[in-house]
Amino acid sequence: MAVTPASFRQNYPEFSQAVYPDPAVNYYLVIAGKLLNERRWLDMIDVATELFVAHHLVLERQAQKAAATGAVPGQNSGALASKAVGPVNASYDTNAGIEEGAGHWNLTTYGTRFMNLVRMFGAGPIQVI
Repeated sequence: MAVTPASFRQNYPEFSQAVYPDPAVNYYLVIAGKLLNERRWLDMIDVATELFVAHHLVLERQAQKAAATGAVPGQNSGALASKAVGPVNASYDTNAGIEEGAGHWNLTTYGTRFMNLVRMFGAGPIQVI
């Protein structure tokens, strides 16, 4: 089954049509189709495609929100390690959800899930004696 905007939204309802229109979803579906090797992914190609698309849609949305506030769109930022507002402080273990060496894929939960699968499917065949 090939992923469509409708099937993508069925599996990831958080990507509503209003915020993530079909042309945006289709754009990343086309890119995923060119970059992900179906022979490598086998019957997990749709899962990989959806995670790939979700990751890129989140990054695109962050860039759009930044541009709307006058900030620089597409500027990289890592996970928030700590924040203080008045007497309230918050800090997070930013290493807990990080895939080592995954670069920008670590910027979303969809990206870290994708990279986890990439490492499993990219390991190649294993022979047990």
